[in-house]
Amino acid sequence: MALSTGLTASLRPALAALRRAAPRHCRGLSTPQASEPSFNLGGIFPPLATPFSPTQEVDYGQLEGNLRRYARIPSEVSTAPVLLRLVVLGSNGEYPYLASREKVEVVSCVRRALPRDRLLLAGSGCESTQATIELTVSMAEAGADVALVVTPCYYRGAMTAAALIRHYTEVGDASPIPVVLYSVPANTGLDLPMEAVTTLAQHPNIIGIKDSGGDITRMGLMVHKTRQEDFQVLAGSAGFLLASYAVGASGGVCALANVLGDPLCQLDHLCRTGQWQEARDLQHRLIEPNTAVTRRFGIPGLKKAMEWFGYYGGPCRAPLAPLSPAQVEELRSTFSANGWL
Repeated sequence: MALSTGLTASLRPALAALRRAAPRHCRGLSTPQASEPSFNLGGIFPPLATPFSPTQEVDYGQLEGNLRRYARIPSEVSTAPVLLRLVVLGSNGEYPYLASREKVEVVSCVRRALPRDRLLLAGSGCESTQATIELTVSMAEAGADVALVVTPCYYRGAMTAAALIRHYTEVGDASPIPVVLYSVPANTGLDLPMEAVTTLAQHPNIIGIKDSGGDITRMGLMVHKTRQEDFQVLAGSAGFLLASYAVGASGGVCALANVLGDPLCQLDHLCRTGQWQEARDLQHRLIEPNTAVTRRFGIPGLKKAMEWFGYYGGPCRAPLAPLSPAQVEELRSTFSANGWL
């Protein structure tokens, strides 16, 4: 799909209206920014797992079933409820294994099933700038509110700060929806350089970053160096969510929220209301389960755990393999030992 100037221009007024309507009750917990963000990224975002049938086709019926359950979260936060938002086609959605057609269909399915007040981020990062722009436009047309754009990494040695600034600037210029940068060095082997982050934060259509590296010093520095910009930092994992909030992160994109969405919304609430002892106790109980469904067992572990909590997990796409019986028992023990099963 070629991006036309007319299409981008026609969607700009809708983008501006959406930004004006964005709620502003959730903020980072550290150094105040110069002004309220024009597009609120506060809260908890589960990066949705993509459900597959036994024949490894996308199972849209099971996806809609999972979405109905997520729509009821949070159910236990009694004051100032924290909206659970959604990310589709992130790392936990097996994004690299879906065809472009499937990616667009998944976003369309989620948008149709999702209440309009639930913010929807959609992964659209590709290896080339041109392909990223084309897929980002398709995501906007399918109903995504924000594009989540992972760093291109195949030619890692050439991905200098200057090259990445040029890439993201062109994407931000062309995108009809706001862009969130996505740094996930565990998968890409590439950390988005601080120089690139601080430069790109000045772009009017680049509104934040999801940082999955787990370096709290780096996250705090990002918040500090972008405090005068309309830019927010999202923690990329539940294991360091409390620490991220303490240095000013606005929200979290957490794989564990596919399983424990309510407790993560509760943690968000405790942090925002200054109940730090209770927040710390809850954070401690989330660290081991989070490690189990991310670094330790990955997406097969996440999908297995989803089944224990009433969601459809199902198979992964090959070459991702299911857990062995011994791994399943180890995963179950991790959740049980922390009081979740």
